[in-house]
Amino acid sequence: MIPTTKFKAALSGLALIAAAVLPLNVASAVPQTVSAEAVAASKPVPKLGYSTQTVKTLNIDFQYQQTGYWCGPAATRIALSARISPPSQQQLANELPTTTNGTDWIGQVTRVLNNHLGTGWYETKEMPNDPPTQAQRDLLWRDVVLDIDNNYPIVANIVAPASNHPPGYPNYTIYHYFTVIGYDDSDQTVLIADPAGFAPTATYWLTFNQLATLIPPKGYSA
Repeated sequence: MIPTTKFKAALSGLALIAAAVLPLNVASAVPQTVSAEAVAASKPVPKLGYSTQTVKTLNIDFQYQQTGYWCGPAATRIALSARISPPSQQQLANELPTTTNGTDWIGQVTRVLNNHLGTGWYETKEMPNDPPTQAQRDLLWRDVVLDIDNNYPIVANIVAPASNHPPGYPNYTIYHYFTVIGYDDSDQTVLIADPAGFAPTATYWLTFNQLATLIPPKGYSA
């Protein structure tokens, strides 16, 4: 997570006239619109490892990132922890490699994940289109379900402008890595383990649509 100037990681209303013609009690009874993102963010997070017919979450060993530019190593460590005893953030920072400018490319995460797991499961999925195409959205949802069902968390590289923030993010563009560790098929939400520490909790729900709009023009490992 870094601010826009190289800290690439750290880090409406009704017309008055219309209101005037409504009796006070009628105006106050007009329901307030709540965004899908706000509804998702307010969802309770189940105990990790919880599964039903529509919900699946993975057990992970969570750590907040230990420096302002180690979101890549921290998110990679969270993903590895679902399957193995993970290395330290320092070791992963060395392997990626991560500098004070952050982790350059999601492909570095893919390589490190596969190296530690001794598998070719993880692939780098680029999402250059902003907004993403329908085909890119469909592939992302398929990857979320397939990977979580098989106990492989997804690491996503995101760009979050002030107009499209996960809960608690500061009011500027954030370049960041976080880990997808669950999904709820009943309302198409995804469970995020976020090493940044911006949100009030370490894990929280996002709408799938918001996840899909956060990743471009970067990519994810799945």
